Amino acid sequence: MQTRAARSTELRPANEYRDGAGVFKALGHPSRLLIVDVLTRGERCVADLTELIGCDTSTVSSHLSVLRNAGIVTDERRGQQVFYRIAAPCIKKVFGCLEELHAAREKNR
Repeated sequence: MQTRAARSTELRPANEYRDGAGVFKALGHPSRLLIVDVLTRGERCVADLTELIGCDTSTVSSHLSVLRNAGIVTDERRGQQVFYRIAAPCIKKVFGCLEELHAAREKNR
């Protein structure tokens, strides 16, 4: 049986790094970060997100598709509208990390 210390020094399987890189790539656009930040506060329809971001519907839909394919958001059709919500609540932690990085950068300027 392996000890906890031994397990913590092992590398993860390569597919976990590929999946992780896909998540970071999906978050790698300011509009997608904004969408995720908004959705951490509750579900929204595409029309709401379009108004909030200030882009056309097709652009917002494209961003949402990237986020959905990365497993970050999920959608549900209700009549003529599609509502999006966060699929993995742990994504909220990313924003805490971003705040810490921003504060550290400001401190070192």
